[in-house]
Amino acid sequence: MGGGPAGMVLGLLLARAGVEVTVLEKHEDFLHDFRGDTVHPATLQLLDELGLGERFARLPQTRITDVVLPDGAGGVRRIGDFGALRGWGVRHPYVAIVPQWDLLDLLADAARAEPAFRLEMGTAATSLVHERGRVAGVRYRTSGPGGEDVEGEIRADLTVACTGRNSVLPATAGLGVTEFDVPFDTWWFRLSRREGEQVDQLTRRPGRGRFAIVIPREGYFQIGYVARKGTDNRLRARGIDAFRRDVAELLPEYADRVGELVSMDDVKLLDVRLNRRRRWHAEGLLCIGDAAHAMSPVGGVGINLAVQDAVATATLLAGRLRRGAVSGADLARVRRRRLPSLLLVQALQRLMHADLAGPILSGEQAGPAGWIMTAAQWVPLLRTLAVYLVGVGLRPERAPVSARRQVIPEDQADGGPLAVP
Repeated sequence: MGGGPAGMVLGLLLARAGVEVTVLEKHEDFLHDFRGDTVHPATLQLLDELGLGERFARLPQTRITDVVLPDGAGGVRRIGDFGALRGWGVRHPYVAIVPQWDLLDLLADAARAEPAFRLEMGTAATSLVHERGRVAGVRYRTSGPGGEDVEGEIRADLTVACTGRNSVLPATAGLGVTEFDVPFDTWWFRLSRREGEQVDQLTRRPGRGRFAIVIPREGYFQIGYVARKGTDNRLRARGIDAFRRDVAELLPEYADRVGELVSMDDVKLLDVRLNRRRRWHAEGLLCIGDAAHAMSPVGGVGINLAVQDAVATATLLAGRLRRGAVSGADLARVRRRRLPSLLLVQALQRLMHADLAGPILSGEQAGPAGWIMTAAQWVPLLRTLAVYLVGVGLRPERAPVSARRQVIPEDQADGGPLAVP
């Protein structure tokens, strides 16, 4: 269930292993704004191993090598150095910023070439099928030829929820969630980008009680307005004129185009959450990606972790699925394998929330001056270690042998700086 990065990667890997797989995606296409668009070194390595690296390299993208934060005095300080990963044996020492729909189309095209793969677009899973104490499949709703609702059912040896942070289906199988406090939400919108304006750097601009993140896209900037959690109603009640003034104050270089925001409908709320399920499985059901552990947008690591979950799932379960249904003990191995990497990244995100974002959102200071920035300035190794743990991970997953079609892309161009909240 779910045709995001985790679902599409898992579907491709299982199909290449000869496992019959159906991916259900509730939308009719992949063209949706403000999805995660960061592709980290571990995922880039995986694409090479799948024989998709050259095709991915041809997609429109920005390549980011540095993690920089404002120093509160008008300058910036580097706290992470992806470029240094080249010396650590990392083939792609950068983060690629690419529209998620392009990545998903690439994965879908590759998967459709496999006889065992089926993708059902515009098909939403509505409930789980329970039979003899286990999940035996899903019920779904789609549209008929005349636009009428059509309901159906798919039976499966294993149902995998790759349905994102807002999925309610895992809870119906008794899979509870541990939530962690997050001090902010993010409001996404876009402003036009003009010829000659910077295209190779993610920028973060702080102000007391709020900050903005500017992400370059083809022909426009994707901007995240970050403020204290739970203030969406107040922000919208103030109206679009007040919001434009806030944006112009944070980003004066774009003040001449804030009029492109016609109404608050142009501003989309991301309810930022950080959590993890205490169990990822029930009999016949497995959760991976955001359905198992919602990540903060700090560092843009959600896609990378979800893809790594998918690779681990295929590695551990493909052989058993070819022979029939998997046991609960088999499913539990996925969580055990992935949990150390998840715990580390979530701990880093919580530190970043407290040390860098918290003081700005509380109004205590206009820019970060916490111990993370100080340590990164004085200990260069930390700048590389931090991005290795985020971009590659404690245990980077390699494509199963059955899925490999390795073609190494010749284009290894470096990128520009990355800034994170």
